[in-house]
Amino acid sequence: MEMIRMNGAGNSFFVLEDLEGELRRQGPGALARQLCRPEEGEKTDGMIVIIPAEGDEDFGMLFYNADGSMGEMCGNGARCAARYGVEHGLVRDDQNIRFRATAGEIRGRKITEELYEVRLNSPTVIDRQRRAATPEETIECCYVELGDPGIPHAVVRVGPEAFEDLDTLRERGRALRYSEAFPKGANVTFVWEKEPGRVKAITFERGVEDFTLACGTGAGATAVSLGKSVEVKMPGGTLQVELRVESGELRLPLRRGPHPTSLRSATFRVAITDRFPLGLQMCTPAHLLNASRPKGEGRGGGRKDGDEGTEIEVYLIGPTEISEKFTG
Repeated sequence: MEMIRMNGAGNSFFVLEDLEGELRRQGPGALARQLCRPEEGEKTDGMIVIIPAEGDEDFGMLFYNADGSMGEMCGNGARCAARYGVEHGLVRDDQNIRFRATAGEIRGRKITEELYEVRLNSPTVIDRQRRAATPEETIECCYVELGDPGIPHAVVRVGPEAFEDLDTLRERGRALRYSEAFPKGANVTFVWEKEPGRVKAITFERGVEDFTLACGTGAGATAVSLGKSVEVKMPGGTLQVELRVESGELRLPLRRGPHPTSLRSATFRVAITDRFPLGLQMCTPAHLLNASRPKGEGRGGGRKDGDEGTEIEVYLIGPTEISEKFTG
């Protein structure tokens, strides 16, 4: 069996093929736990299994967290999967890469040998006033899910002093991650807005069960919770999350200052840039509605809401790196 360790913007993954189904019959979760154990060497955040396409896509992708649990999708991992598919002859057109994750269809394209763009799944749940309780506190956060089934994420506003004691903040994240307010658990991002448009953030990730160097989902959800483009400084680098208004017909309440503003005829696209060598991070900042959407309609990217024919599109651009190859 051949495995590749790939790095997508600071997140590392083992990538392997299971085109005949042998690994799935044995149980990929156990292998993910074994490979991603810290004692096995370099820390690895998850495992990507490339499987045959079910429809007319190029291939399928299964994502497993380091603890062996299956994730709905991983944005940084999706970019790695896109590159893997191109370089292993699984893709018919590298400018129109199509594959399916548990959360829905993913589309992407090759920009350079290492730089790939991926369109992420559209949001299915947005709740900007979700109350979450733990034994120590009750907080109000912005809760979103991407795709169907959705990737859960919560954004919690904090002050600057919170980042001075990461051990305490880690325990808050661990408690909130399991709050009953989040039926599937949640990735928890703590955010401090240093000045308008500039924030500091760190994410406690579900499945990793710890803080990570960077989380694109957290950066994106942060921008949405603030309702504006922001510069997000995370431990692994600084991200610029841009909300771009384009043509369409969608009623979206945006936050610009203390009062929401209704905006008609707008589709939001998100472009992410990274000023650091780590590259661009995963981002899912299309959660711009202050409401929850019914699931099951328009699985994957390009989900419609509001007026007919409108979409909220989320794009992720960033480098990928092949770290090691294994055969065994």
